[in-house]
Amino acid sequence: MKRPALETRRQVISAVICAYPGGRECAAARLGLPLKKFDNHAYETAGCRPLSDAQILLLEQETGTTHLVDYLASQYGGFFVRQAEIGDLDNLDLYARSVKTAVKRGLVDQIIGQALEDGVIDEKEIEQILGAHRRHMAAREEEVWAVITLHAARSSGRKH
Repeated sequence: MKRPALETRRQVISAVICAYPGGRECAAARLGLPLKKFDNHAYETAGCRPLSDAQILLLEQETGTTHLVDYLASQYGGFFVRQAEIGDLDNLDLYARSVKTAVKRGLVDQIIGQALEDGVIDEKEIEQILGAHRRHMAAREEEVWAVITLHAARSSGRKH
């Protein structure tokens, strides 16, 4: 899935609301806010402060998205990597993760190839390449940690 880079906190909030099942009405209800008050906080109107990180996190936990942490990590030049839970892992899951990583690497290479067609990589292409590269590296990091998590020797006496 190709996801555009979110450049502002407002874009993050909008993306979270769009991803939330039932949209803004259900998101407002989940936070216990009347719709008008929710809109004022979400869109920073009527002198209201934006939704808090805790409120955004609550909505994202239910949607499975990571827009806020992806945005924050990108502000520091990094990327977010979700840690795997041992209960979620098996060899089939590891294979699926490796395929996902390969697809993301292929997308990076495809974007680079398209950017090089005219012999020059412009600012927009740089942004696309680096965004796809961050997503690839995050997927690879997640994949490696999943392998380690599943196959690491446990203190229960299990050996390699």
